[in-house]
Amino acid sequence: MANAPMKKDVVVIGGGPGGYVAAIRLGQLGKSVALVEKEQVGGVCLNWGCIPSKALIHIAKLYEEMKNAEEIGITCKNIAIDLKKAQAWKIGVVKKLTTGVSQLCKGLGVEILKGTADFETPNRVSVKGSNGGAQTVEFTNAIVATGSRPIEIPGFKIDGKQVVDSKDALDWTEAPNRILIVGGGVIGMEIGMLYQKFGTKVTVVEMLDQLLPGTDADIAQFLMIACRKREITVHLSSKALGWEKKKDGLHVNVETPKGKVNVVCDVILLSVGRSPNGKGVGLERIGVRVDAKGAIPVNQKLQTSLPHIFAIGDVVGPPLLAHKASKEGLVAAEVIGGKPEVYDVQAMPAAVFTDPEIATVGMSEEDAKRKGYSTFTGKFPFAASGRAVSTGATEGFVKVVAEKGTNLLLGVQIMGPSAADLISEATLAIEMGASVEDLALTVHPHPTLSESVMEAAEAAHGKAIHTVNRTPSQVTRAHGTV
Repeated sequence: MANAPMKKDVVVIGGGPGGYVAAIRLGQLGKSVALVEKEQVGGVCLNWGCIPSKALIHIAKLYEEMKNAEEIGITCKNIAIDLKKAQAWKIGVVKKLTTGVSQLCKGLGVEILKGTADFETPNRVSVKGSNGGAQTVEFTNAIVATGSRPIEIPGFKIDGKQVVDSKDALDWTEAPNRILIVGGGVIGMEIGMLYQKFGTKVTVVEMLDQLLPGTDADIAQFLMIACRKREITVHLSSKALGWEKKKDGLHVNVETPKGKVNVVCDVILLSVGRSPNGKGVGLERIGVRVDAKGAIPVNQKLQTSLPHIFAIGDVVGPPLLAHKASKEGLVAAEVIGGKPEVYDVQAMPAAVFTDPEIATVGMSEEDAKRKGYSTFTGKFPFAASGRAVSTGATEGFVKVVAEKGTNLLLGVQIMGPSAADLISEATLAIEMGASVEDLALTVHPHPTLSESVMEAAEAAHGKAIHTVNRTPSQVTRAHGTV
């Protein structure tokens, strides 16, 4: 005998950083909620992406610092990495956070259903569990937060052994001797630098002409320098054509601007992007529009072509960022709760946990020029920061981009220590319509890394204190006043 339908105000499909945040906010607003998740609450980000990768990146950075501690007077003998113990610690971190999210959901009356959702009608969904059982949920509103999946390319089918995705790479209990990474984007560069610190020989193949495509050119160039220092081989404007297993490893055929090269490795990491999971949950059956790529078009209220069904996160398209999904989850929940809310974000920050760290918000210099802005910039190196020098972390810079005439702050790019934390000040500034002078005139505590943001803003007008400025005539020309 079939179970009686469960009746809820809202059903949320997907328990990642968009879905669980939406469910929690809906619970706070007094809505009855069912949260459907086929694997673990927290989704890819919390279980197999953002959090576990940052845990391992922290371990790798600490390991490298300890190996080089003698130069600052600390003697550390017999430094070694035990990846089995590191993985156990990582698992503990993930479990602590996922348990916390589950408890928050349950405390607000959110019912977590383990299984796969399938829309039967515009107001009913079937949830099929791994044991074969099914639960029907009738709802007033629904939020689709089904995320995205790794893209595969011809000749490189992910098998979890020879060709892996980021999820596989973050579970290794032994570092490979040699790894070839197809794709020089965020995931590839983070994991590549992580394992390079554990002694892995890393080769990166990127189809476009720079690492981190779409990122500020100065940052991409500096990242190439960092790769050379770490003996990471990078092939730009190149394409991995295929691979063959031989006695000495996997032989990958790579087409480069200088001709074809053969790269021998032990494992291939595929990190060429992710594809939205809009198909496969029955949305087309009930009349929700899903495009050819699997993305779900939405309006500013995050409503789909059926207004009572919302979509958030990776499934609605780029940027594929956990914090963007969370913000969209809050907006969708508020709209369902009757609040006059829309998604109107002026500044969406992004962070890359390479070494040095990278963080950006707003427009790069290239973006601004493409959009018709006349710009001027200011740049301050961390090598001139007292705080950075005192900690030995001097690689990188802060760069501000502003509009000539109005002095409106258009974007900020940071590459260096704690970049991901420093970018929030710039995000708030752009969101509030601040000028570059607003950053420059704000007093920052000393000695701190955040002073570098102030100094970069000062440098835009030739007034930085702790670095050499452009000449007055150069500043005048940059501002377009002659």
